[in-house]
Amino acid sequence: MTCPASQVDALDWPRIEDDLALRGCAVAGPVFTPEECAALVAMYDEGHRFRSRVVMQRHGFGQGEYQYFANPLPKKLAAWRSALYARLAPLANAWAAAMGQPADHPPDHAAYLARCHAAGQLRPTPLLLRYGEGDYNCLHQDLYGELQFPLQLTVLLSEPGRDFTGGEFVLTEQRPRMQSRAEVVSLAQGEAVIFAVNQRPVTGTRGTYRVTMRHGVSRVRSGHRHTLGLIFHDAQ
Repeated sequence: MTCPASQVDALDWPRIEDDLALRGCAVAGPVFTPEECAALVAMYDEGHRFRSRVVMQRHGFGQGEYQYFANPLPKKLAAWRSALYARLAPLANAWAAAMGQPADHPPDHAAYLARCHAAGQLRPTPLLLRYGEGDYNCLHQDLYGELQFPLQLTVLLSEPGRDFTGGEFVLTEQRPRMQSRAEVVSLAQGEAVIFAVNQRPVTGTRGTYRVTMRHGVSRVRSGHRHTLGLIFHDAQ
């Protein structure tokens, strides 16, 4: 994989922040090459890398499965997580201030993880997800404990149209006293989408209000779909 810090810095952050403010999600562009995607997909069958495996239908989460990485994370994956956190922390603090919450996310991811661990959130949350034909992921939020970093990221590791069909990434936005709004995000192989974990601020005619976001994956119609999820808070 290429140097995470330099590639993160090269993303179009003004556009990303505008899209996050408008829709609660932003396609960040390609972050991994096809070869890097294939290497991550191959990790799925290397059981020693993971702390737990979840079969979604056993818990009513949908259909498919995913695995959480164990500590220590693969070095490049940990570097990506830290570099992305550093760019997102100022936006997370701006969102918190707009919603009347403490704007105290530290600039360094290691410091934020230390705060998670002090609160009893010790388990790493980056994960690989695998879907086959007919699989899907119900709308949900990745919260995991009292501390929740308000943004997260998903990277599509498979090639649409070749490896799978269907399986679109879906977000819903629950607005006060209004019907929910849906957003479908189309990604190419190696592209990332950054999105709100739970609540985000929206500026209206009467000031700022909160909307609640959930995300999921529509039914995979054929083939296999793999994704990487990067969540910045750890789990209880």
